Amino acid sequence: MAVRPRAQCYYTQPTSGSTTAYIKGTIDIVTADAQAAPPMVVPRSEHNISRKNISQGALKVLYRLNEAGHEAYLVGGGVRDLLLESHPKDFDVATSAKPEEVRALFGNSRLIGRRFRLVHVRFGREIVEVATFRAGQSGDEAAERTTADGRLLSDNVYGTLEEDAARRDFTVNSLYYGVRDFSVLDFAGGLQDLEGGQLRLIGDPETRYREDPVRILRAIRFAAKLDFDLSPETAQPIAGLSHLLSDIPPARLFDEVLKLLMSGHGTASFERLRAFDVFRFLFPGTNAHLSEDPQGIVTRLLTQAMINTDARLAAEKPVTPGFLFAALLWPPVQAAEEKMREAEDSEPHTILERAAAGVLAAQIQSVSLPRRFSQMARDIWAMQSRLERRRRKDAIALLGHPRFRAAYDFLVLRAEAGEPVSEFAEWWTTFQADDPEGRELAIKALPSGGRRRRGPRRRRPRVA
Repeated sequence: MAVRPRAQCYYTQPTSGSTTAYIKGTIDIVTADAQAAPPMVVPRSEHNISRKNISQGALKVLYRLNEAGHEAYLVGGGVRDLLLESHPKDFDVATSAKPEEVRALFGNSRLIGRRFRLVHVRFGREIVEVATFRAGQSGDEAAERTTADGRLLSDNVYGTLEEDAARRDFTVNSLYYGVRDFSVLDFAGGLQDLEGGQLRLIGDPETRYREDPVRILRAIRFAAKLDFDLSPETAQPIAGLSHLLSDIPPARLFDEVLKLLMSGHGTASFERLRAFDVFRFLFPGTNAHLSEDPQGIVTRLLTQAMINTDARLAAEKPVTPGFLFAALLWPPVQAAEEKMREAEDSEPHTILERAAAGVLAAQIQSVSLPRRFSQMARDIWAMQSRLERRRRKDAIALLGHPRFRAAYDFLVLRAEAGEPVSEFAEWWTTFQADDPEGRELAIKALPSGGRRRRGPRRRRPRVA
């Protein structure tokens, strides 16, 4: 049975406080006990996976493990994407071989991981990740490896192929492809869910989310990436368990945010994060302004930022988290700057620097941001006032500034969202496209004082 992409889109724009647009149909929960049944075996003649669409590195790993007497299968997203006739970004292998045995077979490999030992086998720029089959946990052993709220602390328990399939997160990721007979093994109804456009957790959803709350983000990400709907039992616990994301290290959440918003499906991910009310645990400061956005400027700014990022990725143009975080945190930075400006008499750039520092310090408590990206966001924010002032003396110099393009794009983004900066965005659009003579004329036409500062300067009281 060949599985092909759905031609129909099943979700709509989210409405306030509603997640129903992202849920479709009903399917029973697959429990761990159900995995004891033999898998459905789909022979080569009945599926559409071809070895020519699998990387040579992954094939070498599969064949060498088999030749050494081990079970080995392509698993997870690679199999899923091949069945959907898309192009996997990478390939993962699951095997009965222990990590040390895999390492002994491949001189071009190294052991990684603490919670669960993995082997990375490198072929040039390609890395094939190899994991030993892992098992579930029960009784005293499970209690020792979980926190009081059910979060897994360690998952380094090896098992059988059947146990490995039961430990996978979603049914569509519990599909195995082998090169011994080129069949696909389906342990959890993943093929049916692929054809129906369903994303469904294996096992009890609440237990699985408590084991690792990041599965909430993975569910949203895969639904957005695949244009799938969460099954009702997979979606239902999210609202009550999203707060567990607050216990996840901010650095790990940064990695997950990049996968959500910078993998080519950021717009759909952003919509779903809001629809399931998960966004507030990632960007609490920004979420407060989304909730109080009567004119829709904040919503349009962030949505357009996601649309632009998706478009650049589709065109294979470079993107950077610094720009996207500049957009995501701009609403709280603006609010903090305005509040400070009303309360004190300081230079505008000083106020902006302090506002930015405060917002960033609060944000990294939820999702961390490496310094190289936070500094880029600061630079983009700082250049907005310079672009708005359009001073005669430094208009040409600004064109050569290393952050000019990012700051200009951000100014255009603000104009598109409805901020009153269209005049400046249009001027800079024309100015940078002009020849030297045209630029000189444009500079001479500027008011001699540039743009006036925002808000009156408060006089300091004289000290007698």
